[in-house]
Amino acid sequence: MQLIGVDFTCAPTRRKPVTVARGRLQGHVLRFETLAELRDLAAFESLLAEPGPWLGAFDFPFGLPRPFVVDQALGDTAATVNAELHRRCANRMAFRALVDAWGNGRPAGQRLLHRATDGAMPGISSTSPLQTRYVPVGFMYFEGLARLVRAGVTIPQMHAGDPDRVALEGYPGLLAHELIGRRSYKNKDEADRLIARKDLVDALEQGRSRLGVRLKLTHAQRDTLTDDTSGDRIDAVLCLVQAAWASTREAHGLPATIDPVEGWIVTAPRAEPA
Repeated sequence: MQLIGVDFTCAPTRRKPVTVARGRLQGHVLRFETLAELRDLAAFESLLAEPGPWLGAFDFPFGLPRPFVVDQALGDTAATVNAELHRRCANRMAFRALVDAWGNGRPAGQRLLHRATDGAMPGISSTSPLQTRYVPVGFMYFEGLARLVRAGVTIPQMHAGDPDRVALEGYPGLLAHELIGRRSYKNKDEADRLIARKDLVDALEQGRSRLGVRLKLTHAQRDTLTDDTSGDRIDAVLCLVQAAWASTREAHGLPATIDPVEGWIVTAPRAEPA
C-alpha cells in the first residue's frame, strides 16, 4: 500500500507549500520514497484524486469541538458540519468572524475549546480547531476537510467514501514530543534547532518511538530533512510514520467509537471508558 504523510497549509505558495512524503512499509521498516511540494490547492486536490490503494495521515483537524457544533446547529456528521459552515461562510475570514462572535459571548478561557483528542496525549495538547490566528488550524480545517469530503475519500468513523483511499488525522507534534521532548526543531535557522532536527531524524531511523516503525533513509534524504529550517519536510515524514503505524493496526488503531464531529488523531491514546 502507498503511504502518504501530508504537512498541510490552507494557502499554499512556492515559499510555503503543502509538503507530501510518500513511502512503503516492509515489515517494521518504512522506506521513504519521495517528497513533493504542492504550491496550490488544486495540486492538493489532484493528490486526493489519485487512485488507491493508499493511506494518508494529514496534519490538520478533521473536526470541531462538539459544544461549538451544537451551539451553531451545524449538524451531526463531519460532512454535514463542514457543508453547513461553507454555506454560511463564503471564505476563511467569514469563518473567523463566526468563531469570534461565538467566542466573544463566552467566559474567558472557554472561547477556543479543544476536542477530546486534543487533550488525550500525555504532556502535549494540539491547538484548538477554533484557532484562526497565530497557527491558524481553524483555516486548515475549513479548507482541508471540505476537499477530503469532495474527493470522496474514506475518513474512518467520520465519512464513508472510497475504501481504497483512506485519510486519517495526523499530528506530527505528538510523535516529535515523544522523541525529543519539548525541543523546538523548526522555523528558525539556529544551531540548536538544527541539532534537534538531526536528533529527531536519528530517532526515527532507529525506531525509538512506541510505534515500532523504523524509517529507512538515504544520505541525501536525511540531508533534505535536516536542512529544512521550516520543519515542514520533517512534519510530513512524521505524518508518514503515523500512517505506517496505522496501516498495521485493526481499525487503523483508532478507538472503537469516536465522536463523528470531533474526530480523533491517529496514534493518540485511546480514551478510557467512562
